[in-house]
Amino acid sequence: MAKYKTTEQVLGLMKDRERVRNIGIIAHVDHGKTTTSDQLLASSGIISPKVAGEALALDYLSVEQQRGITVKSANVSLYHEVEGKGYVINLIDTPGHVDFSGRVTRSLRALDGSIVVVDSVEGVMTQTETVLRQSLEERVRPILFINKVDRLVKELKLGPQEMMQKLLDIIKEVNGLIDMYAEPEYKEKWSINPTAGNVVFGSAKDKWGFSLPIAQKKGINMKNVIDAYTASDKSKIEELASQVPIHEALLDTVIKFIPNPIEAQKYRIPKIWKGDLDNDLAKAMLNADPNGPIVMMITDMKVDPHAGLVATGRVFSGTLRSGEEVWLVNAKTSQKVLQVSIYMGQSRELADEIPAGNIAAALGLDRARAGETLIDVGFKTLQGSFESLHYVSEPVVTIAVEPKNPKDLTKMIDALRKLTIEDPNLVVKINEETGEYLLSGMGFLHLEVSLQLLKDNYGVDVTTSPPIVVYRESIRTKSQVFEGKSPNKHNKFYISVEPLNDKTIELISNGTIREDMDSKEMAKILRDEAEWDYDEAKKIIAVDENVNLFVDMTSGIQHLREIMDTLLQGYRLAMKEGPLAHEPIRGVKVVLHDAVIHEDPAHRGPAQIFPAVRNAIFAGFLSSKPTLLEPLQKLDIRVPLEFIGNVTAVLTRKRGKILNMTQVGNTSRIYAEIPVSESYELASELRGATGGRAFWGTEFSRWAPIPDSLLMDVIMKIRERKGLPKQLPKIEDFLS
Repeated sequence: MAKYKTTEQVLGLMKDRERVRNIGIIAHVDHGKTTTSDQLLASSGIISPKVAGEALALDYLSVEQQRGITVKSANVSLYHEVEGKGYVINLIDTPGHVDFSGRVTRSLRALDGSIVVVDSVEGVMTQTETVLRQSLEERVRPILFINKVDRLVKELKLGPQEMMQKLLDIIKEVNGLIDMYAEPEYKEKWSINPTAGNVVFGSAKDKWGFSLPIAQKKGINMKNVIDAYTASDKSKIEELASQVPIHEALLDTVIKFIPNPIEAQKYRIPKIWKGDLDNDLAKAMLNADPNGPIVMMITDMKVDPHAGLVATGRVFSGTLRSGEEVWLVNAKTSQKVLQVSIYMGQSRELADEIPAGNIAAALGLDRARAGETLIDVGFKTLQGSFESLHYVSEPVVTIAVEPKNPKDLTKMIDALRKLTIEDPNLVVKINEETGEYLLSGMGFLHLEVSLQLLKDNYGVDVTTSPPIVVYRESIRTKSQVFEGKSPNKHNKFYISVEPLNDKTIELISNGTIREDMDSKEMAKILRDEAEWDYDEAKKIIAVDENVNLFVDMTSGIQHLREIMDTLLQGYRLAMKEGPLAHEPIRGVKVVLHDAVIHEDPAHRGPAQIFPAVRNAIFAGFLSSKPTLLEPLQKLDIRVPLEFIGNVTAVLTRKRGKILNMTQVGNTSRIYAEIPVSESYELASELRGATGGRAFWGTEFSRWAPIPDSLLMDVIMKIRERKGLPKQLPKIEDFLS
């Protein structure tokens, strides 16, 4: 029976950093993360063991319980004993659906270890690979839980040897991913080894699980599992659960293999802290020093209907106390912590203080957002924060929303603001032309769930437009230099544009190249990895969110420095709405070659500079084989061999492209890409074409040019929808 501990006892243990573990549960959708979490909660006496597996305690939103998927990452502090010694395990249950992968990224920043859950029948899926890759990039050590082992007996009717082979294949595949994505010093150390005990086999739903060392110790093997599931009554399964309870196997494995904060922060801080590692602040973090200056990374913002905004995150140094003033690095302001607490499932339990190495919740930090760094106000002049978070996807589907009851407009605007605070992957914009509120998300499900939250949590019922897929504008060749004149003709800019190469786009997308970098460091990376001329790369002065660069190749231009901020604003405005269809521009290098600036400030304000910069950029853009980029989704489909033709037919109809196909036994695995615009009815069509026998995962793949045969049709449809003239602009329109 679980040894229940009070909040005071858990808080007491948190001070002993060697007895703290920070873990997350990550997996592909429907592989059993939340059911696994329930078993761990039940072991701590937080919910009744009788309902664990059904209660879905961490799925505290009604929308999650209705859909049986996890949308938000939930936190809980558990108590567990190994050989009579107590430990605190701070657990975060993360979403598995690709549309919520941004939340996974943020959660991982707070963790030192992850339980990777894999369905024994489905094996490693697309999202398993994505979340494991994210985990390894954050230097979060994985352990493996192969769940739903009962399916191998009940559905596949495998014998003991075949079962072990299937399980070993999964372990081999996970190790392949660790070898592919882990840094060299961790590849071998973190690999999964059943004999060592860092893999657990079991069924979270049926409450049993074991590692090989536990199985040997208790005299259990796969034959016992087969006997339990082929017996006429359920008592054998219950007996298995009492012999090898799942929570014991998983939490024992966590304590043994996941490092404590003192160990973990020594190698994680150099990876995730962007700043000097020799000052007192960094040294305190490297040692997880509870007596050092406070440093906390905010990974999540939640709106509590009673308490307001709750900031949750990892305390890397110092001790978080209520009443203390802290400095928000990104917001550049100080705020007072009004209340400190730990999460126990759905509820927050008040605490006087939370020391370094733990996950904490704080009230009073309403200016903070996910990704914010809190530091001791005495250190606010130090340069440094946590590396900005890089999401594996970006919002690509948009809908217009309006309240069913016009009186709810203000309420809807406030609710949308709160939703975007909680979920930075959700973007709200106002269409200046129509006054519509546009909501953009990672996919159709992401938006569907967000609308449900709007209704359930904020009481706002909305009507929506059909979903609109977001495109990007780009170019395929280099332009000549064009002159852009200000309306008063007193300022002139000489600008050319050219497409960025794929490697540069990748370096910006994954955050390797950032605007706040030292110019020499940036130039060295671009020279070594993307074939840039070093001297040109040193002159990059802007890197924008849509993966574009601005290079200033001028020298000694009078008054240019004085107007540079205005010029860059003009450049960014041009990048936000391209000339083809007013969609954002992506993957373009803008080069300033020369300029003439009026000496009188009155003649060189934004109203003069913005049009001049935009006109030169757009003239160059239209002369460089412009095109539209569409978002593509990657599909990983597993289907019986006899249905390959049916799946291929569905993909072909939807402009899909098969990337690879493999075969294991009588199952085929198809890797494909499909435009997001074609994926709206994909689920029902795949189910229909395979009699429900296909299962698949999706993730954002890349932006790719629309086929030339469709280009003008798509451009015209977007222009019509936006109320733009049917006639496309010409180069001459920008050369007045």
